[in-house]
Amino acid sequence: MESKAKALGHPVHPMIIVFPLGLLGTAVVFDIIALIQHSYSWYRINFWMIAGGIVGGLIAAAFGLVDWFEIPAGTRAKRLGFYHAVLNTVVVLLFVASWFLRQGNDEVPTSAALVLSFAGALISGVGAWLGGELVYRLGVGVDNGASLNAPNSLTEESTPKSRDYPTRKAS
Repeated sequence: MESKAKALGHPVHPMIIVFPLGLLGTAVVFDIIALIQHSYSWYRINFWMIAGGIVGGLIAAAFGLVDWFEIPAGTRAKRLGFYHAVLNTVVVLLFVASWFLRQGNDEVPTSAALVLSFAGALISGVGAWLGGELVYRLGVGVDNGASLNAPNSLTEESTPKSRDYPTRKAS
């Protein structure tokens, strides 16, 4: 199943999820560093990293939803896509709650704010794994013409309908 939301021939959703995943994951790492070093400047940085991760997560979700609607009903991919979306929605909501709890606090965030972001990071790992399963195992969003010898995605023949590109057999 080929993605309908593309930029320069590639699916948008898998290209942009790295931003929220990276920002939110790094914010958790910085929280841990701040706890160890007792350095409050890390928390101020995290406040804005979490804000960027939330915005990026919402944008990525919109493109993911476009792809999800294209998956045929009754398939394993449709079911996994639903679980992927639900888990990642929970992740964004946990970070939203953590972000609100951090507002107005220039020092150490509350324990609840830290627990929410740590829980969000753990759940995001499962959501990311499901996303990987969808793309790498089930081929969701992958170009129908993909193969080891497929032409450049910017050429007219990037999605051949009747032509098969032979792949080299492993020896």
